[in-house]
Amino acid sequence: MATRVRRNALFFLTLLFLLSVSNLVQAARGGGKLRPQECNSKCSYRCSATSHKKPCMFFCLKCCTKCLCVPAGTYGNKQSCPCYNNWKTKEGRPKCP
Repeated sequence: MATRVRRNALFFLTLLFLLSVSNLVQAARGGGKLRPQECNSKCSYRCSATSHKKPCMFFCLKCCTKCLCVPAGTYGNKQSCPCYNNWKTKEGRPKCP
């Protein structure tokens, strides 16, 4: 009986460890929950209010592909997507719209 309890506890701890590693990998990759095929519609809305749609879409799609996240709304709210918010150009300006 004690062996069975130990085996179940070991299984549970292993499962918990694997879930933690999976979350760390996702956070390192960008932390977003979008699927790549969702980027186009999210970026279309994100860029809908700008007069510079073509560059906005280019950079938004680039950022979404890397981060798997696009902030809500057409402007701001970048704190909800840290990867998107923290990706900067060589000059230190935000890369993502």
